[in-house]
Amino acid sequence: MIRIMEYGQVKEEEIFARVTPTVNVEAIVADILANVKQNGDKALYEYCEKFDGAVLDRLEVTPEEFDEAFNTADPEFIRVLQAAAENITLFHAQQKRDGFTLKKENGVVLGQKVLPVEKAGLYVPGGTAAYPSTVLMDSIPAKIAGVEEIVMVTPPSKNGKVNPAILAAAKIAGVDRVFKVGGAQAVAALAYGTQSIPKVDKIVGPGNAFVAEAKKQVFGLVSIDMIAGPSEILVVADGANDPAHIAADLLSQAEHDKLASAVLVTDSMDLALGVQAELERQIPLLPRSEIARASIDNHGKIIVADNLEKVIDIANTLAPEHLELCVDEPFVWLTKIKHAGSVFMGRSCPEALGDYFAGPNHTLPTSGTARFSSPLSVDDFIKKTQFIYYPEEALQEVAEDVALFARKEGLDAHANSATIRTS
Repeated sequence: MIRIMEYGQVKEEEIFARVTPTVNVEAIVADILANVKQNGDKALYEYCEKFDGAVLDRLEVTPEEFDEAFNTADPEFIRVLQAAAENITLFHAQQKRDGFTLKKENGVVLGQKVLPVEKAGLYVPGGTAAYPSTVLMDSIPAKIAGVEEIVMVTPPSKNGKVNPAILAAAKIAGVDRVFKVGGAQAVAALAYGTQSIPKVDKIVGPGNAFVAEAKKQVFGLVSIDMIAGPSEILVVADGANDPAHIAADLLSQAEHDKLASAVLVTDSMDLALGVQAELERQIPLLPRSEIARASIDNHGKIIVADNLEKVIDIANTLAPEHLELCVDEPFVWLTKIKHAGSVFMGRSCPEALGDYFAGPNHTLPTSGTARFSSPLSVDDFIKKTQFIYYPEEALQEVAEDVALFARKEGLDAHANSATIRTS
């Protein structure tokens, strides 16, 4: 049963506390990365058999497999995927930026080019749940940015096939190539390249602790989006809410993972008690009740504060991945939010809207990193190159200033490179 506490009974930094892994993830991942780097496809085939129980004769999904998945999919699901893709495209198209050129009167030209990365790697989880929504959320911004090739990796089922819903989403989103490999080994393949899988410039997408650690270890060789931790939701709610609605929202995150954190902060003890009772009613009804139960019992919390101002202070301290403002006048309270991955406003905006359909991205900063990082966006798939042009006369005007600066840093060759052109 979820715990109800009054504000101050738990340290704020422990509200989203989680269990430390009992295995040495870092060392295991390092071994996997080294094996894939050295042995390429051979290592990938072996890991597919070992971890996924799949014996494959090729890693890449064929055009026929794509067509089969799309043609046999539920037409209503295809309709929803297409509608979601339109919403995601509409939102992320607003993020596209252009370079600029600044021309001065003395002929100096300064500027910045905005360029997409050439190849992006998309990791899509399998395991206890498959996420076609991740395919849309992570590939559509890349397409809008102008990425030339999007390479998706996802673990196969034991029959050697990829979940058809994931392939259908990939087809709608315009993913170029899909490979049947998951886990840290998939990240290694994208980072180093193998005989079948091309090396990419950026790796994005969520995964388990091994995937997150692999992304951490290859960062620098390639770019990554973020190191994602278990999912988390903070619901800010006043006493006017329906306890059944709030309980359902908490469970929408609790069913993700036994390590997920679902927390309600409220100024109403009556609501707290009502949500606690609703959770006990709703958990047994869920197909993933075992996961939800572990998450709620071990990491779920209800915190009762004196007033909503205090509740907002808690939210800003936690910098949650998902933040629901189930209050009157949510746009007023939004002005007080400093740190959050994505904010869901009002009593009719469950977090699931953002996961699937509304348009803003669902790949969000976790573990308090919303204090300094952002949701996945078009910006994640671009890089900026700046350029400088000085005509001879303009250099003559500033060469001695450049040289003075250089000599202050003890770099005489720098100084000379400017003054030698003025003599």
